[in-house]
Amino acid sequence: MHSVAILLLDRVIPFDMAAPMQTFDWTRLPDGRPAYRVRPCAETPEVAADGGLFLRVDRGLETLTDADTIIVPGRAEGASPLSPTVVTALRRAAGAGTRIASVCVGAFVLAEAGLLDGLRATTHWVAADRLARSFPRVEVQPDVLYVDNGQILTSAGAAAALDMCLHMVRQDLGSAVAANTARMSVMPLEREGGQAQFIVHEHPPVPRGSTFEPLFEWIEDNLTHEVTLGAMAARAGMSERTFGRRFREQTGTTPVRWLLRARVRRAQYLLENSDYTVERIAQQSGFGSPTALRERFRKVVGTTPYAYRSAFHGRRPVAGTDS
Repeated sequence: MHSVAILLLDRVIPFDMAAPMQTFDWTRLPDGRPAYRVRPCAETPEVAADGGLFLRVDRGLETLTDADTIIVPGRAEGASPLSPTVVTALRRAAGAGTRIASVCVGAFVLAEAGLLDGLRATTHWVAADRLARSFPRVEVQPDVLYVDNGQILTSAGAAAALDMCLHMVRQDLGSAVAANTARMSVMPLEREGGQAQFIVHEHPPVPRGSTFEPLFEWIEDNLTHEVTLGAMAARAGMSERTFGRRFREQTGTTPVRWLLRARVRRAQYLLENSDYTVERIAQQSGFGSPTALRERFRKVVGTTPYAYRSAFHGRRPVAGTDS
């Protein structure tokens, strides 16, 4: 049996721990036998979990030595510093070729142990910027559900751990076994899109009292119409060159990119809160055609309008070309 060790550290997040534990527990070989032996382990016999829980753990860090896969769940804020013993154990396991995967902010544990240096990695989108700032040698990819570097894997939020674990099951045992595990987990074997579809894409911050606040309101009110760079500059009372420079100074982006993001935000709102067809949404968000909407939507959100609506809109959309 393939041995999976779940490393429980101080302030472990229960869902981050439970998601991979259940996924591997549910995996069965074609003859019905369990495919994985899942063994929680910790540095101490008792671990304080997030939410006021205390976990009794029978196995110590020696469990990492003979594990085929190590899963590192995330830890809540206020967790105690990572001990040198844990760092050494993880590095030793990595040196021995053990597959190691993190769930959500568990990526910070792998990064602190030096296991993500020079690699691509992801984490929950809320913590992605902090991971990039804290560990500049890590190439953070905030818009994916998981990253597989071969030996080292990282996943986004706890739900994305299910995607990552199903991916590992498919690698280990093939698509048929993975598909059965996905059915047991009530999960698709593959989800379209990435973490980007869950990120709240706010407009770039604008200082309070900015001279462009009235312009932003005007843009929002006129998204259904053509809005050109010249029209925005004229509205701001500046030449296009001066407008572009001052706009970047105050927002950190270009007027055109800001406008496109505003259009995508309008499309997201309509997909979530209306039964309009994508053709109508394209018109009301200013893209003009469904093709233009789909192309920009996929670039920004990481999925199609149809998949986004399926994920975030509880009512059945009206008929129309929506893919």
